[in-house]
Amino acid sequence: MTTAAADSSRPIVEQFDAVELIRTKRDGGTFTDAEVDWIIDAYTHGIIAEEQMAAMNMAIFFNGLQPGELLRWTNAMIASGERLDFSALSRPTVDKHSTGGVGDKITLPLAPLVAACGVAVPQLSGRGLGHTGGTLDKLEAIPGWRASLSNDEMLRQLEEVGAVISAAGSGLAPADRKLYALRDVTATVESIPLIASSIMSKKIAEGVGALVLDVKVGSGAFMKTRGDATRLAHTMVELGTGAGVPTVALLTDMSTPLGRTVGNALEVGESVEVLAGGGPADVVELTVALARVMLTAAGRDDQDPADILASGKAMDVWRDMIRAQGGDPDAALPTAKETQVVRAERDGVVTGLDAMAVGVAAWRLGAGRARKEDHVQAAAGVVIHAKRGGRVRAGEPLLTLHTDTPDRFPRAVSALQDAYTVADAEASAPVPLIIERID
Repeated sequence: MTTAAADSSRPIVEQFDAVELIRTKRDGGTFTDAEVDWIIDAYTHGIIAEEQMAAMNMAIFFNGLQPGELLRWTNAMIASGERLDFSALSRPTVDKHSTGGVGDKITLPLAPLVAACGVAVPQLSGRGLGHTGGTLDKLEAIPGWRASLSNDEMLRQLEEVGAVISAAGSGLAPADRKLYALRDVTATVESIPLIASSIMSKKIAEGVGALVLDVKVGSGAFMKTRGDATRLAHTMVELGTGAGVPTVALLTDMSTPLGRTVGNALEVGESVEVLAGGGPADVVELTVALARVMLTAAGRDDQDPADILASGKAMDVWRDMIRAQGGDPDAALPTAKETQVVRAERDGVVTGLDAMAVGVAAWRLGAGRARKEDHVQAAAGVVIHAKRGGRVRAGEPLLTLHTDTPDRFPRAVSALQDAYTVADAEASAPVPLIIERID
């Protein structure tokens, strides 16, 4: 199923000088293909020191990478490890990647829905960091479910079930693993070339036949402005297309949380509601819209995913997918030991609910982590009772906070101090959930 693209134990002949290359990019220069290959290879093998790569990241942050440089950079990261091969499957493959948001549980109902339409979905996902949730953290709220699968287990599950959501193996784009950790501690996370190469190196190495990107924009996203989100989307689409993977991006709104729950077990419960034919309208809308784009990209658009969702077939795939990874789809989800209600201070109409504020509150309640090694509370999070356009009266619940550790409530409440805007007038027309499609 895999072919090794690099041998991590081989010695490296030092061909270039790291300081000179840092100076090149610091002064706005352009790397040759050979220089890019050497930078990624040498850093992966420890020839370039951490402090030197930190300086390189900052130079790229300020001066960027030209399209040719970025494509070569991404390909070098792919070549640092193995590539998966799903060509033996009896059905086409497609994957979806979201740039992350608050309440973004879309992968959970989406993967089984697309699989129920006859397309295999190998979804290699990650864990949350900061205010954005992680798909693996959500699924680990299900008793018995496991994230780590061997390549053979993944291939078998894709053939038999049609969908798998699992952790990426350590052999997939190991250069990115080092670079991602370094970016996180050097204030270079927001660099569009570094974000794009990080995401696309893993997704291209994953070996899928097509890729759909959900690029979030708004207060709860990494890209706060439409201009930045559009540039990131175009960059990733170009990288995917340049690597021979048909790639489409949807720009979607993340100024307010998706759905009515934020937090791991809470979001699993809401996802199951969607698979059962209910759930919040915005979660259903985005799930179906992404499914349609994924099916078209995979050449299987002969079925309407909205009909498949209503039929219950996606729920059947969900249950099979959870069982295949050791989970019990009928088990009760964890519930928090303590809750606290945030109430409306006045009558009026909700004209705004800030996604970042809700995400930070959920994080402070224990639903997220500040460092990768931090423990996550499965039951912690926020339930949203009133969203934009809803009318509330003073004293009515706006949010319910969930945690196992009540001493977390004050800091969570402080994060929510300006989260809601309640006014006398009706709310203005909301930003569409799906803003733009980029091919």
